[in-house]
Amino acid sequence: MIDVKGLGLSKSRFVAGWQCPKLLWWKVHEPDAEELRPDVVLEDLFDQGNLVGARAREEWPGGVFIDGDHHDATRISRTRSAINAGAQVLFDACFEQAGVFCAVDVLERHGDEWTLIEVKSSSEVKEYHIPDVAVQVHVCRGAGLHVTRAEVMHLSKEYRLLGGAPLFVRADVTHDVEGVMHEVPTRIAEQLAVLAGPLPAHPTGEHCWLHGECAFFDRCWPNDSDHIRHLVGVGPKTAMKWMSKGVHTISAIPRAEKLNEKQQRQIRAQQGSALVVERGLADAMRPALDAKRLGFLDFETIARALPAWPGLGPWHQAAAQFSYHERTGEGVVTHAEFLAEGPTDPSMLPDDPREAIARAMIAATANADVIVMYTSFEKTQIKALAAYLPHLATDLEALSAKLWDLHPAVANNVYHPAFRGSFSLKSILNPLVPDLSYRDLVIVDGKVASVKIARLLFVSGRIPVREREGTRRDLLAYCERDTFATVRLVERLGELARG
Repeated sequence: MIDVKGLGLSKSRFVAGWQCPKLLWWKVHEPDAEELRPDVVLEDLFDQGNLVGARAREEWPGGVFIDGDHHDATRISRTRSAINAGAQVLFDACFEQAGVFCAVDVLERHGDEWTLIEVKSSSEVKEYHIPDVAVQVHVCRGAGLHVTRAEVMHLSKEYRLLGGAPLFVRADVTHDVEGVMHEVPTRIAEQLAVLAGPLPAHPTGEHCWLHGECAFFDRCWPNDSDHIRHLVGVGPKTAMKWMSKGVHTISAIPRAEKLNEKQQRQIRAQQGSALVVERGLADAMRPALDAKRLGFLDFETIARALPAWPGLGPWHQAAAQFSYHERTGEGVVTHAEFLAEGPTDPSMLPDDPREAIARAMIAATANADVIVMYTSFEKTQIKALAAYLPHLATDLEALSAKLWDLHPAVANNVYHPAFRGSFSLKSILNPLVPDLSYRDLVIVDGKVASVKIARLLFVSGRIPVREREGTRRDLLAYCERDTFATVRLVERLGELARG
């Protein structure tokens, strides 16, 4: 059996090599690299993927599961024995051909033909799923199986817990897979040669973002704030278009190029190495500056591949924490907060927290005239709560009507060179309010917060008391910082607006 710790290929390695030979080389030759150490967010994704895989196997009650880890040399022989014994469905069937090992999520027999099914926790077929399936078809055919159909089995966007739609969609990708099959043998040979040699040279490109930003992105791309990828509003494709024209830095953009107002403001700020503030900031800030009682609201949510509560679909976000600051006309700032937690008894399931969070938020915000949010996320979450809790819809809609988005006021009127092309809350906070940042906190990222809240909800009873209490403190501190950051930003922007 191929040793995937060595220089052979697995399906995940093949997909990495399809994306970029340097990525493949680093993953194999530097498996302990800092960039490859999974954080809590990636570990949670793995865990959720495993749960989806286990749930998918329930669709075939009589299937034969070839269990074991990648280095269990008996899995290939046990797969062959199950096939010879007439198994109609196999899970994690294992094959090896010419230096490539793969474990197939589901193999379904139809007479002398087979359907190969790759199970994904996504809610749609993605571009990189095709080479993943193709290499498995190639290996299975090499092992003598007549594979005539290929599918990606993914979560359905239409599914709702306790609703009527099925959880999974079986998408036929046979045509797309057959379209790349001719490339697979060549790609395998190239990838095996890459692994046997030194780190290959390979240019940067759109492939650096194929599955999201590559883990080794910082090794290949300059960290210079003047790089063209930091131009406001520029994504990977547009950055590559600039670079294909020979423009690699913002300062090298020809004067004749047509840029939007935000980009022009950015260039002025970077050329002068100073904050740029437009005269329109005062009018933009008027709803916040004129309010007698001004609130500041932020949500944290959880998102599970397999939804936990009624009405939710795969990966739907559900509000589970909020922080709320309120400033009166006298300048007094109060704070209210809510954090959902699960039972300490590991045998019990967590209660649905949505009504509790809605009621607590309605009560906390009742006296505010205007409530500041940063981007429209809070509005979408309140809308979702109102849809699920019709008896609270009137109060939630009244709350929603008070919301005012600070983001456009900043993005359309202010730029600091330290923003590095981003108007995210964390990007703008410290440049505008130098004495405030997130650096003193344990949790500094919303994705991490989401995973930590999910742990408090679903595995709270298996977490030691001290760890559970520490996580709770860290979550409350993070969410409170988000709203206190907007308190300070409004104060600072008010000063800038007044000149």
